Amino acid sequence: MTRQLKVGLVQQPAWPDKQRSLAESEAGIRELAASGANLIMLQELHATHYFCQYEDTELFDLAEPLDGPTGTRLGELAAELDVVLMGSLFERRAAGLYHNTAVVYDGKRGLVGKYRKMHIPDDPGFYEKFYFTPGDHDAQRCEGFTPIDTSVGRLGVLVCWDQWYPEAARLMALAGAEILLYPTAIGWCPSDDDAEKQRQKDAWTLIQRSHGVANGIPVMVANRVGHEADLSGLSEGIDFWGGSFICGPQGELLAHAGTEAERLLVTLDLDHGEDVRRIWPYLRDRRVDAYGDLTRRFRD
Repeated sequence: MTRQLKVGLVQQPAWPDKQRSLAESEAGIRELAASGANLIMLQELHATHYFCQYEDTELFDLAEPLDGPTGTRLGELAAELDVVLMGSLFERRAAGLYHNTAVVYDGKRGLVGKYRKMHIPDDPGFYEKFYFTPGDHDAQRCEGFTPIDTSVGRLGVLVCWDQWYPEAARLMALAGAEILLYPTAIGWCPSDDDAEKQRQKDAWTLIQRSHGVANGIPVMVANRVGHEADLSGLSEGIDFWGGSFICGPQGELLAHAGTEAERLLVTLDLDHGEDVRRIWPYLRDRRVDAYGDLTRRFRD
């Protein structure tokens, strides 16, 4: 017998109106649960518009504690539908201390784990260092690159900019993660030409599929869709490209969304990764004795 797990993700637009955004998330969650999904994931910051396009201290008012209205609503949905649900919060941890936090609820058990985004970008249109403090790393306290144990398996939850770093995926896999989950918010600058847009999207898809290959585990990626204006008026805004996908442990695409709102539903064979690792035993052949310089910023 193989371990079969039906998984789903919600690809959606989001708005400054938090209730409207959460209603869209809830509709997707309910649809997937009705189709039999046992694990459901949402995209990064699904409860609000992508506010990091500019810097404004008033936007910290969007943040909530883990047990605030958004977390409470997600927990209630997970309990009602008896699913494992991964959501995303702009977390207020303390005055002046905020995180971009993925949260995992396991049915009636409630909140079973959280992951505070570790790699924080600071680029035009993505001014996240202004808003988010990087997560702590302490394996003893299940912080940082530490999987979250749930009733459906051990989840390696990472967030958006983390997706570009093979070190993060590897550390999750080395700690026994059975699936990698990446909630994201990424898109194009409207002024980019078509060739540049395609290169960016291809690179984004490829790097995350490669984490599945390198570690022999499935990968789930949920991105947002739609044009979101820069409310400061200083830029053209961002066209979020969607492209959410689920791939297997050899990087094989099992489901791939387009550029509109969509739900993906796939049945994963969690034991297939065992077979893959037997024929491609990367973990066995790692030269852990020779990797010490990976802790350096640069070898100069």
